[in-house]
Amino acid sequence: MASPARLYTHGVSASARADFAEDVRAGLTKHPQKELPSKYLYDEVGSALFEVITLLPEYGLSRAGARLLKRHAEEIIDRLPSPVAVAELGSGSGAKTRWILEALSRRQPVTYYPIDISRTALSRCWQELGRIDSVSIVGFERAYLDGLLNVASRRKPGERLLVLFLGSTIGNFDRAAAAKFLCEVRRILHPGDALLLATDLEKSVSDLLLAYDDPAGVTAAFNLNLLARINRELDADFDLSSFQHEARYNPEHRRVEMHLRSVRRQTAHIPGTSQDVTLASGETIWTESSHKYRCEEAARMGATAGFRCEAQWVDAEWPFAQSLFLAE
Repeated sequence: MASPARLYTHGVSASARADFAEDVRAGLTKHPQKELPSKYLYDEVGSALFEVITLLPEYGLSRAGARLLKRHAEEIIDRLPSPVAVAELGSGSGAKTRWILEALSRRQPVTYYPIDISRTALSRCWQELGRIDSVSIVGFERAYLDGLLNVASRRKPGERLLVLFLGSTIGNFDRAAAAKFLCEVRRILHPGDALLLATDLEKSVSDLLLAYDDPAGVTAAFNLNLLARINRELDADFDLSSFQHEARYNPEHRRVEMHLRSVRRQTAHIPGTSQDVTLASGETIWTESSHKYRCEEAARMGATAGFRCEAQWVDAEWPFAQSLFLAE
């Protein structure tokens, strides 16, 4: 019989709308480049669209990460002390995490803490993983570090933490911010705890752009849904037909950027933020970045944060790395 699972042990729904409104207000007043935080792409609709994106033939990231976890889960677990609890930052549906949890549950009972700001993602995570024997699920509807602090406060005497940061989400940070984030994660952890970090590696620009601008238009719908979410939750009147999804590669920063380009001069009213936003024809709203790494960069970034790179696995079909770091 599957072990019990719980969800939404702690949530932030009461303040989520206020945070969303403030971030929208601040981002759309930035000059010269308007922007919106990529974390808000993942509401109920956005999370569902992203799950479709991971199945597209052009989007090799998710399959590469899953291949590595499927092939090397036992080896990853063998390098960890026991007992260990698992916390996942930005768990999404948790589909890739199954390989780690199943391998670990063959050794010991496991408590798994998915951390995600999307309640829909946490619900899907429970549906995906909630019936694995010897695995209990306690979800946190919180931001990464806030959730991790809560998980760390629950650790049992002698228990280690394995923190999963999969899907190459670290690439959504600027490189300096990514390094700072890893330092903050390390400050929460104890010596002997572990971090499994996924990084998408450099590859041809044509492959990268197809991954973020698929011919079926799913990524475009995912991106445009952010404006639809502002319409739904903040009573705005963005005309989605007056925007186009755009993916571009920035060679200086080695990142793919997603933008929403205004196809005409227009003004949107956002009662939920008490502001009007005017965009010129051709002006864009920057919604996401995805920085691409080299293997040695990931190892160096971990070392700077206070981790030792215990092992690294690289997918050859779609250059992608999983790096296991141990806190020193």
